[in-house]
Amino acid sequence: MRTGAAAAALALTLGVGAAGESGEAALGSAAAESARYFGAAIDPDALDERPYRDLAATQLTSVTPENAMKWESVEPLRGEYDWARADALVAFAGAHGQKVRGHTLVWHSQLPHWLTSGAFSPAELRDLMVAHIAAEAGRYRGAVYAWDVVNEPFDKDGGWRKSIWYEAMGPDYVAIALRAARAADPDAKLYLNDYSVETEGPKMRALLDLVAALKRDGAPIDGVGLQSHFVAGDAPADLAGVMAEFASLGVDVAVTELDLRIRLPADDRALKTQADDYASVVRVCRSTPRCVGVTTWGITDGRSWIPAFFSGYGAALPFDENYRPKPAVAAIIGAFAGKAPQ
Repeated sequence: MRTGAAAAALALTLGVGAAGESGEAALGSAAAESARYFGAAIDPDALDERPYRDLAATQLTSVTPENAMKWESVEPLRGEYDWARADALVAFAGAHGQKVRGHTLVWHSQLPHWLTSGAFSPAELRDLMVAHIAAEAGRYRGAVYAWDVVNEPFDKDGGWRKSIWYEAMGPDYVAIALRAARAADPDAKLYLNDYSVETEGPKMRALLDLVAALKRDGAPIDGVGLQSHFVAGDAPADLAGVMAEFASLGVDVAVTELDLRIRLPADDRALKTQADDYASVVRVCRSTPRCVGVTTWGITDGRSWIPAFFSGYGAALPFDENYRPKPAVAAIIGAFAGKAPQ
């Protein structure tokens, strides 16, 4: 149970008892009322911190590993696996009745050095990719709700990203990866995940065309993840139309990495704009039948990736660095409940 000022502030903002007393997730429960989940990317190493652990336990109905399931984390040396952090996240989710979104099986980044420097042949790279998927998705078979099987396959201009996977197998690597994931865990939902695909443009069209082609070819594809890293006040106005286009192909859509960064220092006006944008994204998901849930990339500003990557920006998440709820929290809850914008 949360104690002290953080609990009181959270209870006051949400209009509920101190988080943890009832075992309910205020944000997660609001999402569940609309048959959706509310999740966040979490760091299993931070679960040793009581406020972080309590927030993750009481506010989320889905968790995504920030880095714990990426290839360099689970197989830093060839054939030598380290599952400790990924296991800890899965165990935490299981203890709290939360879904797990596995992130990510195939990506161009955060690959182990032995893999990127190995001078492997195309056939060897294909075999290594399939074996990695079999090992990881197989280990968590039945415990992971959905996998981001392929992450960020396209460049900003809509062309294929020149990853080691594309160089070895061409566009076929995506279907190969999806089929390997289906074989490893037949019940997990299989996603493609990318950024800058939340608005009309060449990258969004490239992903749309790829999903359509995969469906035509019978490849196992269940969903599309829209990462949704936005600047507060500049969230895309056509998000609903984009979601509808992907959903029209017969796949689910999910907001998978939402944050709304603010130029620092954040004032009340900026926080209100941010809250409105959070509510807008949730409202679009709620109004899209095949949008299954919303995940933020982190839960507290104190552990956000934004300041290190976007100079002068921060305060991007619903809870501040002291675990206190920002206006975004009440706005998200209201949006899941179907309340009109204020």
